[in-house]
Amino acid sequence: MAILNVDGVRQTYQTLAGETVALENITFSMEKGDFFSVVGPSGCGKSTLLSIIAGTLSPTAGQVTIAGQTVEGPSPHIGYMLQQDNLLEWRTIRQNVLLGLELRHQLTPEMKDRADHLLETYGLSGFANSHPSQLSGGMRQRAALIRTLAVNPDILLLDEAFSALDYQTRLEVTEDVYRIIRQEQVTALMVTHDIPESICMGDAVIILSQRPAVIRETLPIHFDLPVRSPLRCRSCPEFAGYFSHIWKELGMHETHSE
Repeated sequence: MAILNVDGVRQTYQTLAGETVALENITFSMEKGDFFSVVGPSGCGKSTLLSIIAGTLSPTAGQVTIAGQTVEGPSPHIGYMLQQDNLLEWRTIRQNVLLGLELRHQLTPEMKDRADHLLETYGLSGFANSHPSQLSGGMRQRAALIRTLAVNPDILLLDEAFSALDYQTRLEVTEDVYRIIRQEQVTALMVTHDIPESICMGDAVIILSQRPAVIRETLPIHFDLPVRSPLRCRSCPEFAGYFSHIWKELGMHETHSE
């Protein structure tokens, strides 16, 4: 059974000019452990789609189900990573990692042990008592991911989670994040404007049209690699073909909107 079902989602907004349709008949599903990327023109509603899946925004029509349960409000099954790491400077890294558990009233000895295990496994236990300003941008983003994973979500949503980083750090962080997500076997849905990033990290790329956004295509991604990583994917012969295909799809949308 699919862990995530998005079925016929439509989203409209009321403006002074009348009704604006942001999303139209968005339908797809994900199995446990899938990693999908979402790309589309700026302003087409990619972040709106994540908000609907997270339960912070109710769709005008259609529904979202997670593990067979309809999402009707903020879902405890969801972990969310934003552009900024939002680490609190007055808290240590360990205290930041435990914050989500505190807010959910899940700060049990078992969950603390899980958080400490994540810090140890992913190379931050030596910085547990440091403060965010003492860490590099890449380490901060790794800490933010560990904080999100500490609450043991079924689905991880990433909304342009690497866009605030410089190019070199972004490449390093995508390697880190991809490895951690795969190792933890978390289902992940990532919104990005970066076509190479969408290809190198995703099992499939959902290509949205201009607003009102519809799914133009869900493009499966496969690289002939014994062990896949984002950097290795960029060097594969298949990469150029995927990039060209997505670029043309997005170009078609821009042409049709003129």
